[in-house]
Amino acid sequence: MNKKIMFRHAAYNRGVNKFYPSTKSELLNTLGDLTNSQAQKIKALAVVSPHAGYIYSGPVAGAVFSSVEVPETVIILGAPHNDFRPRFSIMADGLWGSPLGDVPINAGLAELIIKNCPLAEASDTPHEDEHSLEVQVPFLQFFQKNLSLVPVHVNFRSSFNDLQELARAIVRAEREFGQQVLIVASTDMSHYIDQDSARTLDFMAIDKILALDGRGLFDTVRTNRISMCGFQPTTAAVLAAKDLGARKADLVKYQTSGDVTGDRSQVVGYAGLRIY
Repeated sequence: MNKKIMFRHAAYNRGVNKFYPSTKSELLNTLGDLTNSQAQKIKALAVVSPHAGYIYSGPVAGAVFSSVEVPETVIILGAPHNDFRPRFSIMADGLWGSPLGDVPINAGLAELIIKNCPLAEASDTPHEDEHSLEVQVPFLQFFQKNLSLVPVHVNFRSSFNDLQELARAIVRAEREFGQQVLIVASTDMSHYIDQDSARTLDFMAIDKILALDGRGLFDTVRTNRISMCGFQPTTAAVLAAKDLGARKADLVKYQTSGDVTGDRSQVVGYAGLRIY
């Protein structure tokens, strides 16, 4: 694309605090409350982070981002809440709008991924109202002032073979790019079931991530009908991180919406993990 495009996303542009505060000062205060500046950080290849409203999943996202070094370049693999023709839609140029300031798209890395993945296309439309990518950005900005992004929309029709292809493209692109990159897989866990059932199902999936078993994660979610909305982005992140040399994963924090609201009859699960 030749034209820079400014995205102003739904989570704050509609004048409501749907996911996070709409003003810079309020958002900085919220992020300060949700993160730990004293946490020991490691250099991770990928993280798994939730994407609900900050009041619900913010403590988990804050914990995981507090525990890793956020480099200047981040690939966000977004959980699919809408359907578009490309398997993988990559915002390949422009600026990502945020109350904390505008973030440039890393056009060079985006182009490398597209070059290496025939299923990927440069497309902005899927990102306009996709909150799963958007809610990660302020956390990343909070820890990295020189941030650039590659937002990737992962279509919910993606097969395991599709995700393998994306992961391989990311690996090739990162190696050619030659700089530190963090992959963020955006996902919530089980949706709208009781807390005990959510924990049981969620930890079936979490155990596969901890084992760096991308195939196992994909199959476990499908077989057990776990309503983990971003299992496909997470599968791709696990596969890519492992090929990039990851040897370990940690569960940084887990909780459910019931831990916030007190209603444990219908919860959404949130897990934060780091892979390194």
